[in-house]
Amino acid sequence: MDRLVPLDMTEGSWISLDVSPDGETIVFDFLGDLFTIPIMGGDATQLTSGMAFDAQPRFSPDGSRIVYTSDADGGQNVWVMASDGTDPVQISKGASNRAESPEWMPDGDYVVAAMGAFRLSGLPKLKLFHVDGGSGVQLIAEPDNLKTLGPAVSPDGRYIWYSRRTGDWQYNAQLPQYQLEAYDVETGERYPRSSRYGSALRPTLSPDGRWLVFGTRHDEHTGLVLRDLETGEERWLAYPVQHDDQESRATLDVPPGMSFTPDSRHLVASWGGGLWKVPVAGGAAEKIPFRVRFDLTLGPKVEFDYPIEDTPTFVTGAKRTPSWHRPSSPPASVQPSVE
Repeated sequence: MDRLVPLDMTEGSWISLDVSPDGETIVFDFLGDLFTIPIMGGDATQLTSGMAFDAQPRFSPDGSRIVYTSDADGGQNVWVMASDGTDPVQISKGASNRAESPEWMPDGDYVVAAMGAFRLSGLPKLKLFHVDGGSGVQLIAEPDNLKTLGPAVSPDGRYIWYSRRTGDWQYNAQLPQYQLEAYDVETGERYPRSSRYGSALRPTLSPDGRWLVFGTRHDEHTGLVLRDLETGEERWLAYPVQHDDQESRATLDVPPGMSFTPDSRHLVASWGGGLWKVPVAGGAAEKIPFRVRFDLTLGPKVEFDYPIEDTPTFVTGAKRTPSWHRPSSPPASVQPSVE
């Protein structure tokens, strides 16, 4: 039987979030379940529960649905549900799938996600799915060792930005590991969009199409850079923030998901255990208070009662590689030296 652990939390780690199109609500993941809070903060409303690990939610363009990843069917797949948590529908299929960072296309009929597989059988690459079903369309397939994460769609739907690297991960990684590219939906061409020593991670576009925010490493910290897409100018928006996952497989993307407000004037992101609203024009970040109270579902204990007799002799259950050992002579006495 599943176990329930009551939690009452006001902080969390690696929280991916999104702001609703009307600017009133934040949806976010927390320990494998999805929740919403008002944009100004408050008590969280639980949307999903149970043993499945649900993560990386994003509102549809009209705010009526949420796309997210879940392993409810075994593999880590793309799912869609109503914004109140009802009517969950599985979009992608596969017991060994590795779906990451789904995002809506502007028409609300399609979602794009980084789709790969676990067990070293395919790196995540951009794939487009219709929400009514189908096997999807692979947007980027080659080369085999290319990894693409964190798709972000331009407001007009023409370009899909993402982070790319060669291979899944490596020991003793040297920077840079990731850079930004943009995929042209009409032509299929790919265009480099960054060249930074600290890498460029998880592109996030403003609704008005003017701003780009992405993560990068500077010294031992990760920060968020704001780029003006009209002028190309860049500056730090927030530094330091949540440490990135460049040295690992980044199965929940390299930094957590973040979102602009609908008016493109603020970025909402998570770091340091909290949720933050950062003004694009500059100035201090405003903390968004939240409280999550729910029963976390755990699986049954892996616990077995094996009786062990406390007797001089006993019968062993398994014998492996037996060998004879001759007792060695006791070592000669060694006296400590005193100086």
